[in-house]
Amino acid sequence: MQLVKKISLGALSCLLLASCMTDDQLKEKMTKIIKENPSIVLESIKANPAEYLMTFQDAAKNAQKDMAEMRAKKEKQELEKTYDNPLTPIIRKDELIRGPKNAPLTLVEYSDFECPFCKRGYTTVMELMKKYGNNIRFVYKHLPLSFHKQAKLASQYYEAMRLQKDDLAFKFHDEVYKNQGKLKQGEKFLSKLAKDLGADMTRLKKDVTSKDVLDRIEQDEKEAASFGMQGTPGFVLNGVPVKGAYPTSHFEGIVEELKKRGKIKL
Repeated sequence: MQLVKKISLGALSCLLLASCMTDDQLKEKMTKIIKENPSIVLESIKANPAEYLMTFQDAAKNAQKDMAEMRAKKEKQELEKTYDNPLTPIIRKDELIRGPKNAPLTLVEYSDFECPFCKRGYTTVMELMKKYGNNIRFVYKHLPLSFHKQAKLASQYYEAMRLQKDDLAFKFHDEVYKNQGKLKQGEKFLSKLAKDLGADMTRLKKDVTSKDVLDRIEQDEKEAASFGMQGTPGFVLNGVPVKGAYPTSHFEGIVEELKKRGKIKL
């Protein structure tokens, strides 16, 4: 054993070349020797630092590529299942729906007003609304993340304004995403925006912390969790989930697949 521990890198090569071994036997032998004498690896790294660094960088890139491919494959498999077994978000009787209530496409978003990726999601939603016109309806639901300090309060304002007038909530939704950076001001920004949009501020102050408003946000959060939506934004397009701020083309691909499968007619 002491002899093995004193083996140098050169001696290791001679030892391994001195006998006939299969690839598996050679790998097992090398692993054992290096495990018992890790200084062999350290000696090699010190002698060839640039080569090792390049090797590690290449390995990291390959690992990232493999992980991305595995993730894409898994997402594709999950997507395939939902075309025939679609998710079913609850559309309440008093749901705030943007677009025709009987549109063949239903896009539901679980979102966080303070999330920068949700701002990108907002842009995508607007592009989809423009592209599909009367063929799409949009429902905004809440998934405020705990580390975004103003996200839940913004959701409460949205729901409180919905109780007054649909159009107020729509405008509030759009203005918050267009001016997302101002959310750092907290209630000062939210209150001013609501007032500028014409909200009844006396009523809003009561509704913003009401049980109805808080319960509704909680229901959205639970529904999102039941669909495996952990981050934001998350979408469900005619039952097909989209987890993340994907480009408009991704949603268009889902629409084309739904058409091809005879699930919708546009």
